[in-house]
Amino acid sequence: MNSDCILSLLRRHPFTQGFWPEHIDRLAAMAAALGFRADDLIFQEGDDSSLFYLLTSGSVALEVVSPGRPIRVSTLFAGDVLGWSSVMGGTVKQFQARALEEVQVLAFDGARLRHAFEEDYGFGFRFMRAVVTVMGGRLRATRTQLVEIYSPLAGAAK
Repeated sequence: MNSDCILSLLRRHPFTQGFWPEHIDRLAAMAAALGFRADDLIFQEGDDSSLFYLLTSGSVALEVVSPGRPIRVSTLFAGDVLGWSSVMGGTVKQFQARALEEVQVLAFDGARLRHAFEEDYGFGFRFMRAVVTVMGGRLRATRTQLVEIYSPLAGAAK
């Protein structure tokens, strides 16, 4: 994939909305276009993978590994973010990510991103603000799931 195509994908991706044009250019220079086939493991729970992904097509299951079989906790689609813990550094993956169909992503090395944040605090601020927005959305989704799972039990206890 050429640099113009990567730049176009970044400009349209929901994660980069609100980024300054020079920040998107900076991201484009760090991006690698990757693809995964259906059922490919993108990363496993406990991996120390340093890659951060912007999904551009396809869908990915986030799973918790349990005895017997993985349990899907979320499904991500084009426009979503995967592997945000890589941006923090020094953390391992808390979930397993598996492609549900053919998936295309833009991948970024977490260490390289952190270095860029140190060079340009404005870039780092906008990027981390976008990551926090993603984290907040995931927490809200988890809360909704928990309420749906446990609310019938709470109603029966009255």
